[in-house]
Amino acid sequence: MRVVTISATYGTAGSVIGPAVAGRLGVPFMDRAIPGAVADELGCTLEEALAHDDRAEHGLARLLAEAMRLPTVTFGGVDIYLPGNMPLPAEDFVAHTERVIRQTARGQGGVILGRAGALVLADHPGALHVRLDAPSKRRVLQTATLTGVTERQARRLVEDNDRARAAYVRHFYHVDPASPLLYHLVLDSTSIPIDTCVELIVTASTALS
Repeated sequence: MRVVTISATYGTAGSVIGPAVAGRLGVPFMDRAIPGAVADELGCTLEEALAHDDRAEHGLARLLAEAMRLPTVTFGGVDIYLPGNMPLPAEDFVAHTERVIRQTARGQGGVILGRAGALVLADHPGALHVRLDAPSKRRVLQTATLTGVTERQARRLVEDNDRARAAYVRHFYHVDPASPLLYHLVLDSTSIPIDTCVELIVTASTALS
C-alpha cells in the first residue's frame, strides 16, 4: 500500500495537501485519526490525547514554551499530567503514537501528516517522505489569507507552531526537522500552486512504489 509522510511547517497548507494526496492515492489521511487511535489504546479521552499531540495548538506548544522559559528545567524531565492527576509521560504517548503509525503503514497504507512520520517510517519500504516549507514571511501571508486572521495573529501562529513542532522532533528524535536529508521531496507550497504540489507528491509516490 502507498505510504506518504508529510512534514509541514505552519502556513504551508499541509492540512489541504495531505487529504488531497490521500484521495488521489486511494488511502486514508492520518491526521486527527492518529490521536484518536492512541486514545483508544491508552484508554483516555481524545481531548487528553490531543493535549500531548505535536499539532495541538494549546498542548505541547504551551508546555514547551513554559519549560523553555525555565533554564534549569528540561522538557525531558517533565511529566505531563492528565485531568484527574493521572500521569502520562510524554515519552509514553510518543511510543504509542509511533506504534499506530507503523501499524497504519504495514496495513492499509496512508498519508501521515506530522508526528515525525519520516523518522518513524525511515526504513519502511516504498514510503515517500515529503517536506513542505517556505520562508516565514510567505507562510504568514498564506496563513492570514486561508484563515482570515490578521497578519499579526498569523505571525504569532506561525512562530508558536514552528517552535513547538521543531522542539518535538529535536527532543524525541534528536534531529532538525528542516534537514532536507530526511526527505525525498521538499516543496515550497507558498510559491508552487497547491494542486501542483499534490500532483508532484502523487507522481513521486507512484514512481517510488
